[in-house]
Amino acid sequence: MTTTVSTPDDVLRTAYQKSVAAYWNNNQQDPVNLRLGEVDGLYHHHYGIGDYDPAVLEGPDDSRDERIIAELHRLESAQADLVLDHLGPLAPHDRILDAGSGRGGTSFMANQRFGCLVDGVSISEYQVGFANQQAVARGVADKVRFHFRNMLDTGFESGSLAACWTNETTMYVDLSQLYAELSRLLRFGGRYVCVTGCYNDVTGGRSKAVSRIDEHYVCNIHRRSDYFKAMAAHRLVPVSVVDLTALTIPYWELRAKSSVATGIEEAFLTAYREGSFHYLLIAADRV
Repeated sequence: MTTTVSTPDDVLRTAYQKSVAAYWNNNQQDPVNLRLGEVDGLYHHHYGIGDYDPAVLEGPDDSRDERIIAELHRLESAQADLVLDHLGPLAPHDRILDAGSGRGGTSFMANQRFGCLVDGVSISEYQVGFANQQAVARGVADKVRFHFRNMLDTGFESGSLAACWTNETTMYVDLSQLYAELSRLLRFGGRYVCVTGCYNDVTGGRSKAVSRIDEHYVCNIHRRSDYFKAMAAHRLVPVSVVDLTALTIPYWELRAKSSVATGIEEAFLTAYREGSFHYLLIAADRV
């Protein structure tokens, strides 16, 4: 996959895309992502799964927040590991794509695990620059590259990918357009993995808590059924669906007790607990 220089006019096609890019470019110093990433140098832009160690809330008060931050980072890295677990067997010569790559944390984990070539795309020029600097610092710039490109129109070669994933990024795009592009990029039998928050069709629409999340992140959370309809329309056949809702609640409970709490934690906890919002992993094969 060749690296080309893109301008904002090439990448950002709509006023909404420009607003999303501005949101992430202007939140460069968001302590949630930066403080957690500083724990071991892996900077993520997603949430965590699994029970937290209650011991982090015990012990000296002056180091309590430091312990919480480290534990939150462990949980978000566990979520990234679960994504990689579902990508299937990959070889060092394979190419994979992180669609909506943020600061690159999962891309580096994928390269470390599989040894393969990783390309990340983001509509945030700041994120792309940060991630590429990380690749240089890690000595993997020849294997892991980040591009200022639109995940709906990457410009990469058809059938060039063995696998790809979206990790909490699909709520920023039209699913039909996204899956048309990812289906084009994946070779026959290639694997796509999605982790996303989606609202529950059964509840009849976005709850107040889900609408609050939309407003906070300038996003457009989709219905659960929308994912399966769009995948079916673009030759992506689910092979595994995992409900992570119960597994992510501890992360939000712990984050609410931390110095990086933003106030959105209660909306997530309310939405998950009342059943109006689900946190899903979907693995699908290209046929």
